[in-house]
Amino acid sequence: MPRMLDVSDDVRAEIGDEEANRLLAGENTPGSYDCTSCRTPGNSEQERTSTVLFVGEETAVLAFAHATCLPSQVVQVSEEQLQGAVRSITTGDDPLAPQSVAEPAVLGVTSGLVLIEGELHPALVVEPTGPIARPGATGGGDDFLPLLIEQGFMPVSDVNSMPPVQHGWSVLLAMGQLHAVLQPGTGGGSPVAWWQAHQPLQVTDGWRTAANKLQQVLVFAAPVGTIGRQPREDLMREALDRAAATGRLVAAAMPLAGT
Repeated sequence: MPRMLDVSDDVRAEIGDEEANRLLAGENTPGSYDCTSCRTPGNSEQERTSTVLFVGEETAVLAFAHATCLPSQVVQVSEEQLQGAVRSITTGDDPLAPQSVAEPAVLGVTSGLVLIEGELHPALVVEPTGPIARPGATGGGDDFLPLLIEQGFMPVSDVNSMPPVQHGWSVLLAMGQLHAVLQPGTGGGSPVAWWQAHQPLQVTDGWRTAANKLQQVLVFAAPVGTIGRQPREDLMREALDRAAATGRLVAAAMPLAGT
């Protein structure tokens, strides 16, 4: 049965046409897999599936994700992160372990409108696909929120209050699509991408209208497993409220760059 597989041009360029064609023909693709983003089961014979290639300095690991969770893409990671994933693969009991190990985390971004003080604000919710540790840290902890607080994000105890503006950061919108979240460059240099979409993300007309009106975007961030991919904005708001109530949410307001 043909696989409902997406192989992006970037992934194809890395693995070669022959390997890409074998994947699309179903020769090297598992029918079932654990999504590298949301960790729930998927089936490439029944739903659209993305190939995600994690590339280090010397090693590469191919993983699979629901197309609704992640687009097919190449993710650059440190060799140390990737070797950790490879060690997990080689010591696992599951012969399909490459699809079920904790690959290096990717930042997942969801857009939606959030009602604050009677006005709808454009918002992005950032949640990694795995724990984020400090560079060089050992022990497997999750330092995602402390790292963001050190960057100027503020803990949120009530989503009904506006977060402070994060100066030097911005949200890049171009041709009505979301491209990146930019942070200040080192030493006062040009801004660099903190998060960048592999392919520009579509936003709703209402989101774009609110962003152009207010000229800023609220960016919420939570550790892996806190918010999830909510299909509706009311469910996203409920998840944000729960995260705030349990001390697992930070936020910042960022100027809008572009239109």
